[in-house]
Amino acid sequence: MIPEQQLKIILVHGACHGAWTWYKVEAALRSDGHSVLSLDLAASGINKKRMVEDVFTFAEYSQPLMETLAQLPEGEKAVLVGHSLGGLNLAFAMETFPQKIAVAVFVTAFMPDTASPPPSVFSKLGESISAVAWMDTEFEEVRVPKREEPFITMLFGPQFMGKHLYQLCAPEDLALANALIRTGSLFQEDLKKAPILSEEGYGSVDKVYIVCKQDAAITEDYQRWMISNNQVKEVMEIEADHMVMLSRPQELCKHLITILHKYI
Repeated sequence: MIPEQQLKIILVHGACHGAWTWYKVEAALRSDGHSVLSLDLAASGINKKRMVEDVFTFAEYSQPLMETLAQLPEGEKAVLVGHSLGGLNLAFAMETFPQKIAVAVFVTAFMPDTASPPPSVFSKLGESISAVAWMDTEFEEVRVPKREEPFITMLFGPQFMGKHLYQLCAPEDLALANALIRTGSLFQEDLKKAPILSEEGYGSVDKVYIVCKQDAAITEDYQRWMISNNQVKEVMEIEADHMVMLSRPQELCKHLITILHKYI
């Protein structure tokens, strides 16, 4: 068992969002006595870097998480909690620092396997979503100097967020999101170059998946398809939309605390 003082819970947000999405969960976990860090990935939240100008690879986007894990003192481990696209950040962190991660929790998150290229986990979903379903989400193809492939940026629109991401959230949380979201990317062209994740790295870390049954973006069926392709230690469920940390924070905290007691 890892002593509590040597364990840190790291909360990782999804695309276009930031550490601010975890404010309810972080406060609840801290009040329960846990050491918690919700971080902004590059060009997200209040991170000063800008998408395209400073960040156009998934490695650059993930740098704050990788630096945090690299700086953990010897003997200290982290519990990683990733939401949505944050599941890909978790996966690459698990591949690089498997010995520093006690357990990885995927919260209605993209969870790659060790048989297919990492981006296939969300490109398959993208194939099933029509352009109409994205509603007012803005996509832009940007040409980056000295790079052959285009860089596709993405910014969720308020209508899309209200219908597909925040439908069970309080109006105040949707208003907060509309004020704070930033341009993001799925980094699909860059991730096509990434090697398949290994059993020795990514595959060696315990995984728990929290299914959000009313997610209208990453649907329950799709979540369970990803689970079927992985060796997941446990599957938990919440009757929640995509932004479960805002719509059902207490239920999510209850599951996270259960995971801490069971896997640490």
